[in-house]
Amino acid sequence: MARRNNIWANLDWLTVILYLILVFLGWINIYAAVFNEEHASILDMSQRYGKQLIWIGAAIVIAIMLLIIDSKFYVFFAYVFYGITILLLVAVLLFGTKVKGATSWFQIGGFAIQPAEFVKFTTALALAKYMSTHSFKMEKISSLLIIGAILALPVALIFLQNDTGSALVISVFILVLFREGLSGVVLFLAFVAALIFILTLVLSPFHAIIILSIGALLFHYFIRQQLPETLKALGIYTSLSAAFLFGGSIFKLEIAPVQLLLSSTIISVIIFGVYSLRHRLYNMLTILGIYLGLVFFTFSVDYVFNNILEPHHQARINEVLGIESDPLGIGYNVNQSKIAIGSGGFSGKGFLNGTQTKFDFVPEQSTDFIFCTVGEEWGFIGTTSVLILFLTLLLRLIYLAERQRSTFSRVYGYSVACILFFHLAINIGMTIGLAPVIGIPLPFFSYGGSSLWSFTILLFIFLRLDASRSEKLSH
Repeated sequence: MARRNNIWANLDWLTVILYLILVFLGWINIYAAVFNEEHASILDMSQRYGKQLIWIGAAIVIAIMLLIIDSKFYVFFAYVFYGITILLLVAVLLFGTKVKGATSWFQIGGFAIQPAEFVKFTTALALAKYMSTHSFKMEKISSLLIIGAILALPVALIFLQNDTGSALVISVFILVLFREGLSGVVLFLAFVAALIFILTLVLSPFHAIIILSIGALLFHYFIRQQLPETLKALGIYTSLSAAFLFGGSIFKLEIAPVQLLLSSTIISVIIFGVYSLRHRLYNMLTILGIYLGLVFFTFSVDYVFNNILEPHHQARINEVLGIESDPLGIGYNVNQSKIAIGSGGFSGKGFLNGTQTKFDFVPEQSTDFIFCTVGEEWGFIGTTSVLILFLTLLLRLIYLAERQRSTFSRVYGYSVACILFFHLAINIGMTIGLAPVIGIPLPFFSYGGSSLWSFTILLFIFLRLDASRSEKLSH
């Protein structure tokens, strides 16, 4: 009994209170989003707000159970939980129900469960488990490959379900790795890759390669501080590119200009590589390798976008980037969402008085677009208050993660914070048109049992670990 009393005494009640406030606000806004005058009672179990109350009650029971269980249980069974959710991801591909184009749900009576929601916390557990072992070293290639495998397996299975949003959540673990010692160069390359992705779609692979090449030459000058050498490299690359492009035009070769540019780029890299070897400029060889990799990445972006992404994903990305404009088609949800949020003004229209909400102008308003209900009915004051609550929770989680004595708890804590941050940023970005609509729920707000339960489990496992931070869990 004394041990259990210590758990409740050591529990971070501020985080628990923030959780309860966010869940309550989510429930109230679900009620507002799908309010039906014929079913005005918020306890009506035939409506979404009534069902959400069931999910909330079950989530609180789950949270209490997670706190009662010994913290070492989560360390010992981390890989087991990960394996179970991987099997569930395989099973849902074979026996799942297709909802809105994604085969990612198990239909059980009148309820549906989405395994991809739960794989987030099991992946966090597996990652924390491996990174807390004695054999793990961030600088070892073998360690990075194992981490890559832990993260890539659920991503691949979720992509097969055609659930792009859930798969992209796993990418946020790179921030956790950065905290644990991953080189900042990797984050920089990830940023460059994202920039190239946008440039390739907005412009073309041809123009993206030219911009990338100019950037590489500028980086070369910054590193070497040798202007004649940089100008010589510029001359060689420009001459080869011009020769290939003009030659293709003169001889009327049936080869696309971008392929000719790629050929001249590869030859230029070979020439610069031989030069670097002869002068033992090994750091320049690394830069050339990264540059060539990014060039090929440019081509992969074009291929993936046109051949792997679904047409509606392509249209949504084009809408966000301003390549296409279809306010009555693919851009309808976002356009109506922005109207709803903007119409709320400073203090909002009042609870249950949102016209965009009341007349169902915004599709999926109780799930992916729940934030626009906050904006319309509670205005700038309401949206700011919600963001402050989320920001307080995230900062608190980072503080808790930093005070952990075990690597396992720290890695898992940062995983929790990063996952919640990703969901918050992308969901709100979707509602105001800054991110493509990829089906990312707002934590603790969006309607649905799978979402609420997974976030509850994710959070309260960490709170249980924090409550036992004085115990030795792992290396």
